Amino acid sequence: MLEGIDHPGGREGLTFVRAILLSGGLALVCSLLGTRLAIAWFSRHGFGQPIRIDGPTTHHVKRGTPTMGGLAILASATAAYLAATALDRGLPSASALLVLLLLIGCGLVGFLDDFIKVYTQNNAGLSSRAKLAGQTVVALAFGVLATSFFADERGVRPASRHLSVMHDWGVKLPLVVVLLLIWFIVTATSNAANLTDGADGLLAGTSALVFGAYTIVNVWQNNQLCGSSRPTVVEAQCYQVRDPLDLAVLAASVTGACVGFLWWNAKPARIIMGDVGSLALGGALAGLAIMSRTELLMAVIAGLFVLETMSVILQMSYFKLTRRITGTGKRLFRITPIHHHFEHLGWDEVTVVLRFWIIAGLFVAAGLGIFYASWLT
Repeated sequence: MLEGIDHPGGREGLTFVRAILLSGGLALVCSLLGTRLAIAWFSRHGFGQPIRIDGPTTHHVKRGTPTMGGLAILASATAAYLAATALDRGLPSASALLVLLLLIGCGLVGFLDDFIKVYTQNNAGLSSRAKLAGQTVVALAFGVLATSFFADERGVRPASRHLSVMHDWGVKLPLVVVLLLIWFIVTATSNAANLTDGADGLLAGTSALVFGAYTIVNVWQNNQLCGSSRPTVVEAQCYQVRDPLDLAVLAASVTGACVGFLWWNAKPARIIMGDVGSLALGGALAGLAIMSRTELLMAVIAGLFVLETMSVILQMSYFKLTRRITGTGKRLFRITPIHHHFEHLGWDEVTVVLRFWIIAGLFVAAGLGIFYASWLT
Protein backbone atom coordinates (compact mmCIF):
# COMPACT_ATOMS: atom_id res chain seq x y z
CA MET A 1 0.00 0.00 0.00
CA LEU A 2 2.80 2.41 0.88
CA GLU A 3 4.33 2.14 -2.57
CA GLY A 4 1.06 3.36 -4.03
CA ILE A 5 1.21 6.70 -2.27
CA ASP A 6 2.45 9.33 -4.63
CA HIS A 7 2.20 13.01 -5.31
CA PRO A 8 2.09 14.97 -8.56
CA GLY A 9 4.78 17.27 -7.19
CA GLY A 10 7.31 14.44 -7.28
CA ARG A 11 8.22 13.26 -3.75
CA GLU A 12 8.10 9.51 -3.25
CA GLY A 13 5.38 7.85 -1.22
CA LEU A 14 7.66 6.28 1.39
CA THR A 15 9.28 9.66 1.96
CA PHE A 16 5.90 11.09 2.83
CA VAL A 17 5.09 8.20 5.16
CA ARG A 18 8.39 8.80 6.94
CA ALA A 19 7.55 12.49 7.14
CA ILE A 20 4.12 11.76 8.67
CA LEU A 21 5.56 9.43 11.31
CA LEU A 22 8.54 11.68 11.97
CA SER A 23 6.38 14.77 12.25
CA GLY A 24 3.98 13.18 14.73
CA GLY A 25 6.78 11.61 16.76
CA LEU A 26 8.90 14.76 16.92
CA ALA A 27 5.90 16.87 17.89
CA LEU A 28 4.98 14.45 20.69
CA VAL A 29 8.50 14.45 22.14
CA CYS A 30 8.94 18.23 21.77
CA SER A 31 5.57 18.89 23.36
CA LEU A 32 6.18 16.42 26.19
CA LEU A 33 9.52 18.04 27.06
CA GLY A 34 8.63 21.59 26.07
CA THR A 35 5.47 21.65 28.18
CA ARG A 36 7.47 20.56 31.22
CA LEU A 37 9.86 23.47 30.66
CA ALA A 38 6.92 25.82 30.13
CA ILE A 39 5.40 24.77 33.48
CA ALA A 40 8.60 25.68 35.28
CA TRP A 41 9.08 28.98 33.42
CA PHE A 42 5.47 30.18 33.77
CA SER A 43 5.45 29.21 37.45
CA ARG A 44 8.61 31.22 38.15
CA HIS A 45 7.21 34.29 36.38
CA GLY A 46 3.74 34.13 37.89
CA PHE A 47 1.74 33.35 34.74
CA GLY A 48 -1.18 31.86 36.68
CA GLN A 49 -4.70 31.28 35.40
CA PRO A 50 -7.59 33.38 36.79
CA ILE A 51 -10.82 31.37 37.18
CA ARG A 52 -14.36 32.42 36.19
CA ILE A 53 -16.35 33.12 39.34
CA ASP A 54 -19.58 31.50 38.11
CA GLY A 55 -17.85 28.28 37.06
CA PRO A 56 -17.91 24.99 38.99
CA THR A 57 -16.62 25.46 42.54
CA THR A 58 -14.29 22.49 42.04
CA HIS A 59 -12.35 24.63 39.54
CA HIS A 60 -11.47 27.29 42.11
CA VAL A 61 -8.46 25.24 43.22
CA LYS A 62 -7.02 25.75 39.72
CA ARG A 63 -6.46 29.46 40.33
CA GLY A 64 -2.79 30.19 39.78
CA THR A 65 -2.12 27.08 37.65
CA PRO A 66 0.37 28.05 34.90
CA THR A 67 -1.45 29.03 31.73
CA MET A 68 -0.63 29.73 28.08
CA GLY A 69 0.55 26.13 27.68
CA GLY A 70 -0.81 26.25 24.15
CA LEU A 71 2.45 27.95 23.20
CA ALA A 72 4.14 24.57 23.64
CA ILE A 73 1.63 22.99 21.22
CA LEU A 74 2.16 25.72 18.61
CA ALA A 75 5.95 25.60 18.86
CA SER A 76 6.12 21.80 18.87
CA ALA A 77 3.72 21.30 15.96
CA THR A 78 5.36 23.99 13.82
CA ALA A 79 8.93 22.88 14.53
CA ALA A 80 8.12 19.20 14.02
CA TYR A 81 6.38 19.83 10.70
CA LEU A 82 9.22 21.99 9.36
CA ALA A 83 11.89 19.56 10.59
CA ALA A 84 10.15 16.50 9.17
CA THR A 85 9.66 18.22 5.83
CA ALA A 86 13.26 19.45 5.67
CA LEU A 87 14.75 16.09 6.72
CA ASP A 88 12.92 14.40 3.87
CA ARG A 89 14.48 16.84 1.38
CA GLY A 90 11.31 18.77 0.74
CA LEU A 91 10.05 22.31 1.09
CA PRO A 92 6.85 23.26 2.91
CA SER A 93 3.85 23.45 0.61
CA ALA A 94 1.71 26.54 0.19
CA SER A 95 -1.27 24.71 1.69
CA ALA A 96 0.57 23.74 4.88
CA LEU A 97 2.05 27.22 5.28
CA LEU A 98 -1.43 28.71 5.02
CA VAL A 99 -2.70 26.37 7.76
CA LEU A 100 0.29 27.47 9.85
CA LEU A 101 -0.82 31.06 9.21
CA LEU A 102 -4.14 30.22 10.84
CA LEU A 103 -2.49 28.25 13.66
CA ILE A 104 -0.07 31.04 14.55
CA GLY A 105 -2.37 33.95 13.70
CA CYS A 106 -5.28 32.71 15.82
CA GLY A 107 -2.77 31.72 18.47
CA LEU A 108 -1.48 35.29 18.57
CA VAL A 109 -5.01 36.58 19.20
CA GLY A 110 -5.35 34.04 22.01
CA PHE A 111 -1.95 35.01 23.42
CA LEU A 112 -3.03 38.63 23.73
CA ASP A 113 -6.22 37.52 25.48
CA ASP A 114 -4.29 35.28 27.89
CA PHE A 115 -1.65 37.90 28.61
CA ILE A 116 -4.27 40.49 29.54
CA LYS A 117 -5.98 37.97 31.83
CA VAL A 118 -2.73 37.13 33.60
CA TYR A 119 -1.51 40.73 33.79
CA THR A 120 -4.80 42.02 35.24
CA GLN A 121 -5.66 38.77 37.10
CA ASN A 122 -9.12 39.09 35.64
CA ASN A 123 -10.83 36.44 33.53
CA ALA A 124 -12.24 39.05 31.11
CA GLY A 125 -9.22 39.34 28.79
CA LEU A 126 -9.71 40.89 25.37
CA SER A 127 -13.12 42.34 24.65
CA SER A 128 -15.28 40.19 22.38
CA ARG A 129 -15.05 42.84 19.66
CA ALA A 130 -11.26 43.00 19.81
CA LYS A 131 -11.00 39.21 19.72
CA LEU A 132 -13.37 39.02 16.76
CA ALA A 133 -11.45 41.76 14.97
CA GLY A 134 -8.21 39.82 15.34
CA GLN A 135 -9.80 36.60 14.13
CA THR A 136 -11.30 38.48 11.18
CA VAL A 137 -7.94 39.85 10.06
CA VAL A 138 -6.35 36.40 10.21
CA ALA A 139 -9.29 34.68 8.48
CA LEU A 140 -9.55 37.18 5.62
CA ALA A 141 -5.77 37.19 5.02
CA PHE A 142 -5.91 33.40 4.84
CA GLY A 143 -8.98 33.48 2.59
CA VAL A 144 -7.51 35.88 0.05
CA LEU A 145 -4.22 33.99 -0.19
CA ALA A 146 -5.82 30.53 -0.30
CA THR A 147 -8.42 31.32 -2.96
CA SER A 148 -6.49 33.68 -5.25
CA PHE A 149 -2.87 32.48 -5.28
CA PHE A 150 -0.63 29.39 -5.23
CA ALA A 151 -2.22 27.32 -8.01
CA ASP A 152 -0.27 24.10 -8.65
CA GLU A 153 0.58 22.54 -12.01
CA ARG A 154 -3.01 21.27 -12.28
CA GLY A 155 -4.42 24.72 -11.64
CA VAL A 156 -5.71 23.71 -8.19
CA ARG A 157 -5.49 26.38 -5.49
CA PRO A 158 -5.32 25.62 -1.75
CA ALA A 159 -8.97 26.63 -1.23
CA SER A 160 -11.80 26.36 -3.73
CA ARG A 161 -14.67 28.75 -4.41
CA HIS A 162 -17.29 26.05 -3.87
CA LEU A 163 -18.96 24.81 -0.72
CA SER A 164 -17.81 21.27 -0.01
CA VAL A 165 -18.82 18.17 1.89
CA MET A 166 -16.28 15.67 0.56
CA HIS A 167 -15.93 17.25 -2.88
CA ASP A 168 -16.72 20.66 -4.34
CA TRP A 169 -20.48 21.01 -4.58
CA GLY A 170 -22.82 23.39 -6.37
CA VAL A 171 -21.95 26.46 -8.39
CA LYS A 172 -18.77 28.49 -8.17
CA LEU A 173 -19.36 31.25 -5.63
CA PRO A 174 -18.36 34.92 -5.91
CA LEU A 175 -15.12 35.71 -4.12
CA VAL A 176 -16.87 37.96 -1.59
CA VAL A 177 -19.23 35.15 -0.62
CA VAL A 178 -16.33 32.69 -0.34
CA LEU A 179 -14.40 35.08 1.92
CA LEU A 180 -17.47 35.50 4.13
CA LEU A 181 -17.82 31.71 4.38
CA ILE A 182 -14.13 31.31 5.24
CA TRP A 183 -14.44 34.05 7.85
CA PHE A 184 -17.42 32.29 9.39
CA ILE A 185 -15.74 28.86 9.39
CA VAL A 186 -12.49 30.14 10.92
CA THR A 187 -14.10 32.28 13.61
CA ALA A 188 -16.80 29.72 14.46
CA THR A 189 -14.34 26.81 14.70
CA SER A 190 -11.74 28.70 16.73
CA ASN A 191 -14.40 29.94 19.15
CA ALA A 192 -15.94 26.45 19.38
CA ALA A 193 -12.55 25.02 20.35
CA ASN A 194 -12.20 27.80 22.90
CA LEU A 195 -15.56 26.88 24.47
CA THR A 196 -14.52 23.22 24.68
CA ASP A 197 -11.40 24.13 26.67
CA GLY A 198 -12.89 24.17 30.14
CA ALA A 199 -11.94 20.90 31.82
CA ASP A 200 -8.55 19.27 32.35
CA GLY A 201 -7.52 17.43 29.20
CA LEU A 202 -10.85 17.84 27.37
CA LEU A 203 -9.71 19.95 24.43
CA ALA A 204 -6.25 18.38 24.13
CA GLY A 205 -7.66 14.85 23.97
CA THR A 206 -10.49 15.80 21.62
CA SER A 207 -8.12 17.68 19.33
CA ALA A 208 -5.79 14.68 19.15
CA LEU A 209 -8.72 12.59 17.89
CA VAL A 210 -9.92 15.20 15.39
CA PHE A 211 -6.50 16.05 13.93
CA GLY A 212 -5.68 12.34 13.80
CA ALA A 213 -8.82 11.89 11.72
CA TYR A 214 -7.69 14.62 9.33
CA THR A 215 -4.34 12.88 8.95
CA ILE A 216 -6.26 9.84 7.68
CA VAL A 217 -8.53 11.95 5.46
CA ASN A 218 -5.59 13.67 3.78
CA VAL A 219 -3.68 10.42 3.23
CA TRP A 220 -6.75 8.87 1.60
CA GLN A 221 -7.30 11.94 -0.56
CA ASN A 222 -3.75 11.58 -1.83
CA ASN A 223 -4.39 7.92 -2.66
CA GLN A 224 -7.31 9.06 -4.83
CA LEU A 225 -5.88 12.37 -6.03
CA CYS A 226 -6.99 13.70 -9.39
CA GLY A 227 -4.03 13.69 -11.75
CA SER A 228 -2.19 11.04 -9.75
CA SER A 229 -0.25 8.30 -11.55
CA ARG A 230 -1.62 5.70 -9.15
CA PRO A 231 -3.39 3.08 -11.34
CA THR A 232 -6.19 2.45 -8.85
CA VAL A 233 -7.43 6.05 -8.84
CA VAL A 234 -11.12 6.25 -9.76
CA GLU A 235 -11.29 9.44 -11.80
CA ALA A 236 -15.01 9.92 -11.23
CA GLN A 237 -14.40 9.96 -7.46
CA CYS A 238 -10.95 11.55 -7.24
CA TYR A 239 -10.20 14.54 -5.02
CA GLN A 240 -9.19 17.97 -6.32
CA VAL A 241 -7.02 18.89 -3.36
CA ARG A 242 -3.67 20.67 -3.35
CA ASP A 243 -0.87 19.08 -1.27
CA PRO A 244 -2.97 16.51 0.65
CA LEU A 245 -0.03 14.54 2.04
CA ASP A 246 1.76 17.66 3.19
CA LEU A 247 -1.45 18.55 5.02
CA ALA A 248 -1.35 15.05 6.53
CA VAL A 249 2.19 15.70 7.79
CA LEU A 250 1.03 18.92 9.43
CA ALA A 251 -2.10 17.30 10.90
CA ALA A 252 0.09 14.54 12.35
CA SER A 253 2.35 17.11 13.97
CA VAL A 254 -0.62 18.83 15.65
CA THR A 255 -1.90 15.42 16.79
CA GLY A 256 1.45 14.54 18.35
CA ALA A 257 1.75 17.96 20.01
CA CYS A 258 -1.70 17.59 21.58
CA VAL A 259 -0.87 14.13 22.93
CA GLY A 260 2.40 15.37 24.43
CA PHE A 261 0.64 18.31 26.03
CA LEU A 262 -2.12 16.06 27.37
CA TRP A 263 0.44 14.26 29.55
CA TRP A 264 0.72 17.42 31.67
CA ASN A 265 -2.81 18.75 31.10
CA ALA A 266 -4.70 15.66 32.33
CA LYS A 267 -6.32 16.05 35.75
CA PRO A 268 -4.89 17.37 37.94
CA ALA A 269 -3.58 19.70 35.25
CA ARG A 270 -0.05 21.00 35.81
CA ILE A 271 -0.65 23.59 33.10
CA ILE A 272 -3.65 25.07 31.29
CA MET A 273 -3.79 25.45 27.51
CA GLY A 274 -5.24 28.95 27.47
CA ASP A 275 -6.77 30.81 24.54
CA VAL A 276 -3.42 30.79 22.76
CA GLY A 277 -3.87 27.05 22.32
CA SER A 278 -7.62 26.73 21.90
CA LEU A 279 -8.02 29.49 19.30
CA ALA A 280 -4.96 28.20 17.43
CA LEU A 281 -6.24 24.62 17.31
CA GLY A 282 -9.66 25.75 16.12
CA GLY A 283 -8.12 27.93 13.42
CA ALA A 284 -5.87 25.12 12.19
CA LEU A 285 -8.81 22.72 12.11
CA ALA A 286 -10.80 25.18 10.01
CA GLY A 287 -7.85 25.50 7.64
CA LEU A 288 -7.54 21.73 7.20
CA ALA A 289 -11.28 21.45 6.51
CA ILE A 290 -11.18 24.23 3.93
CA MET A 291 -8.04 22.87 2.23
CA SER A 292 -9.35 19.30 2.09
CA ARG A 293 -12.78 20.41 0.79
CA THR A 294 -14.56 18.94 3.84
CA GLU A 295 -16.03 22.06 5.44
CA LEU A 296 -19.44 20.50 6.10
CA LEU A 297 -18.00 17.11 7.05
CA MET A 298 -15.95 18.86 9.72
CA ALA A 299 -19.19 19.52 11.60
CA VAL A 300 -19.44 15.74 12.07
CA ILE A 301 -15.77 14.95 12.69
CA ALA A 302 -15.57 17.79 15.22
CA GLY A 303 -19.12 17.19 16.43
CA LEU A 304 -18.21 17.70 20.08
CA PHE A 305 -17.21 21.28 19.27
CA VAL A 306 -20.63 21.74 17.67
CA LEU A 307 -22.40 20.37 20.76
CA GLU A 308 -20.47 22.68 23.07
CA THR A 309 -21.25 25.69 20.90
CA MET A 310 -24.91 24.83 20.46
CA SER A 311 -25.34 24.50 24.22
CA VAL A 312 -24.18 28.10 24.63
CA ILE A 313 -26.37 29.37 21.78
CA LEU A 314 -29.45 27.54 23.09
CA GLN A 315 -28.83 28.78 26.63
CA MET A 316 -28.55 32.40 25.54
CA SER A 317 -31.51 32.20 23.14
CA TYR A 318 -33.80 30.50 25.66
CA PHE A 319 -32.85 32.98 28.38
CA LYS A 320 -33.60 35.98 26.15
CA LEU A 321 -36.84 34.47 24.88
CA THR A 322 -38.21 33.63 28.33
CA ARG A 323 -37.18 37.03 29.66
CA ARG A 324 -39.07 38.72 26.84
CA ILE A 325 -42.18 36.56 27.37
CA THR A 326 -42.32 36.30 31.16
CA GLY A 327 -40.03 39.08 32.33
CA THR A 328 -37.73 36.55 33.99
CA GLY A 329 -35.02 34.75 32.06
CA LYS A 330 -34.81 30.99 32.47
CA ARG A 331 -32.02 28.58 31.62
CA LEU A 332 -32.02 25.24 29.83
CA PHE A 333 -28.79 24.16 31.52
CA ARG A 334 -27.33 25.01 34.90
CA ILE A 335 -24.30 26.50 33.18
CA THR A 336 -22.70 26.39 29.74
CA PRO A 337 -20.66 25.17 27.92
CA ILE A 338 -22.43 21.90 28.54
CA HIS A 339 -19.50 20.02 30.11
CA HIS A 340 -19.79 22.41 33.08
CA HIS A 341 -23.51 21.55 33.34
CA PHE A 342 -22.64 17.94 34.14
CA GLU A 343 -20.06 19.04 36.69
CA HIS A 344 -22.81 21.06 38.39
CA LEU A 345 -24.93 17.90 38.44
CA GLY A 346 -22.23 16.25 40.53
CA TRP A 347 -20.19 14.37 37.93
CA ASP A 348 -16.48 14.28 38.70
CA GLU A 349 -14.39 16.25 36.21
CA VAL A 350 -12.53 13.11 35.13
CA THR A 351 -15.85 11.37 34.42
CA VAL A 352 -17.03 14.31 32.32
CA VAL A 353 -13.80 14.38 30.31
CA LEU A 354 -13.70 10.63 29.68
CA ARG A 355 -17.34 10.51 28.57
CA PHE A 356 -16.90 13.54 26.35
CA TRP A 357 -13.83 11.89 24.81
CA ILE A 358 -16.04 8.90 24.03
CA ILE A 359 -18.57 11.21 22.38
CA ALA A 360 -15.79 12.91 20.43
CA GLY A 361 -14.48 9.52 19.31
CA LEU A 362 -17.94 8.49 18.10
CA PHE A 363 -18.22 11.70 16.09
CA VAL A 364 -14.78 11.10 14.57
CA ALA A 365 -15.69 7.52 13.68
CA ALA A 366 -18.97 8.67 12.14
CA GLY A 367 -17.21 11.37 10.13
CA LEU A 368 -14.59 8.98 8.79
CA GLY A 369 -17.32 6.44 8.02
CA ILE A 370 -19.29 9.03 6.04
CA PHE A 371 -16.13 10.09 4.23
CA TYR A 372 -15.27 6.53 3.18
CA ALA A 373 -18.87 5.58 2.39
CA SER A 374 -19.13 8.61 0.11
CA TRP A 375 -16.14 7.35 -1.88
CA LEU A 376 -17.56 3.83 -2.10
CA THR A 377 -20.89 5.07 -3.46
